[in-house]
Amino acid sequence: MRVDVLTLFPEVFPGPLGVGVVGRALAAGVVRLQAHDLRNWGLGSRRQVDDAPFGGGPGMVLRPEPLFAAVRSLQASQPARSILMSAGGRRLDAGLVLELAREESLMLVCGRYEGVDQRVVEGLGLEEVSVGDFVLAGGELAAMALVEAVARHLPGTLGDPESTLDESFAEGLPEYPQYTRPAVFEGLSVPSVLRSGDHAKISAWRRRAALERASRIRPDLLLKAETTGQSRPAVQTGGEAGGGAQ
Repeated sequence: MRVDVLTLFPEVFPGPLGVGVVGRALAAGVVRLQAHDLRNWGLGSRRQVDDAPFGGGPGMVLRPEPLFAAVRSLQASQPARSILMSAGGRRLDAGLVLELAREESLMLVCGRYEGVDQRVVEGLGLEEVSVGDFVLAGGELAAMALVEAVARHLPGTLGDPESTLDESFAEGLPEYPQYTRPAVFEGLSVPSVLRSGDHAKISAWRRRAALERASRIRPDLLLKAETTGQSRPAVQTGGEAGGGAQ
């Protein structure tokens, strides 16, 4: 997959994407990431990219001319699904990540200041995607999160291709609690079922534990599962479902 990032700060890439499994994917060419400086399409000798908002208000807004020129230039050389990282956009979730992982090319536009001129979204048909209901100083960190989430689903990124099938949100819920050695630490024990060797019981425990965890920290996901008709067993609380160490 090719990923082009349009930003005022190309020097921050690859940043944390350059280490771990995604770093290896970049080195192996599974992901080809290139950051482009929006100022290359800036106006005049000062390469201006922003201006004061119409109607007044604090801050500056990214002008349409540099963004139109930049996006069109990049699209001409490599057509791509184009996304504006925006706090008001569609929430980036597991479903959208899988959808994006099927694309051959992505272009990620990183806003700054008070945002971008709305005509950029409308005139260029950019999709708006958000990593959460909060505001960052710019779209760069959000773009990195999107790239990492998508890259993990590309063949050749993970050593075990099935790793993404059994993790948080693979079925719309947080992942079950994980444990490793020692079996007892500071009085906290690993649930005995995980040491039983009974894979059917372990699978059932993990499902119950994931549901119990969701009921505590993400009840909205349980509600979503119910409203979409997703079947789920009854949540069990207490006993070993919580695992003690979480």
